[in-house]
Amino acid sequence: MLFDSHAHLDDKRFNDDRDEVVSRAASGGLAGILNAGADMFSSARAVELAAKHDIVWAAVGIHPHDAKDAREDDYARLAAWCALPKVVAVGEIGLDYHYDFSPREVQRAVFVRQLALARETNKPVIIHDREAHADVLATVKLEGKGLTGVFHCFSGSVEMAREVLKMGFYVSVAGPVTFANARKLHEVVKAVPLERLLVETDCPYLTPEPLRGRRNEPANVRYVAEKVAGLLGMEPATLAKATTENTKRLFGIK
Repeated sequence: MLFDSHAHLDDKRFNDDRDEVVSRAASGGLAGILNAGADMFSSARAVELAAKHDIVWAAVGIHPHDAKDAREDDYARLAAWCALPKVVAVGEIGLDYHYDFSPREVQRAVFVRQLALARETNKPVIIHDREAHADVLATVKLEGKGLTGVFHCFSGSVEMAREVLKMGFYVSVAGPVTFANARKLHEVVKAVPLERLLVETDCPYLTPEPLRGRRNEPANVRYVAEKVAGLLGMEPATLAKATTENTKRLFGIK
């Protein structure tokens, strides 16, 4: 049984067959899917999807791309959602210096505010970090004391992974681990203790080999797990059991 620890089923690319995608994941052996919000609209959809489907849980938050649109009353609404039983995390939140769709100072302010929200609501966080490694680490070290969570779709170095682990966070890997040029990520996987490792799809993005070029979906998390198991020299079933238990433990899913 696998758990897709990060998905975006609310994405418009699932509008024609969303229920079928969830059914396909369930029949394919997935124990669960964590749907992460990226703005207020997608967070609301994540809450709705979690209420509708037994195997779906929700995270709510404002992505750095959308930080420029954050309003003061959004934080109260996020906090209210966090009180719901199937809302298990604040996320995805963080910094993204690749696109800079929001000014960096605004990204950081919204990130810090949501780290505080996670502390107030006693929720783990799902961290987005793209080309902002040093600032994300510094912000979490300073503003995220006492929190736990996961650095999703990890793209940093082995050294950064060790810093993440020291802070008590988990590391999650997605489809890029299956790519031919992913040697750095392969080394990260080997450096992370099994009990701190998660797998994800980040669907509809980052489709793994051998399906690259198609829309990604939660059922494809098995390709990520199979690659990770191969890197660690273990049976896929062993890897699946461990990462599913890790996901449930981190997010308090019974």
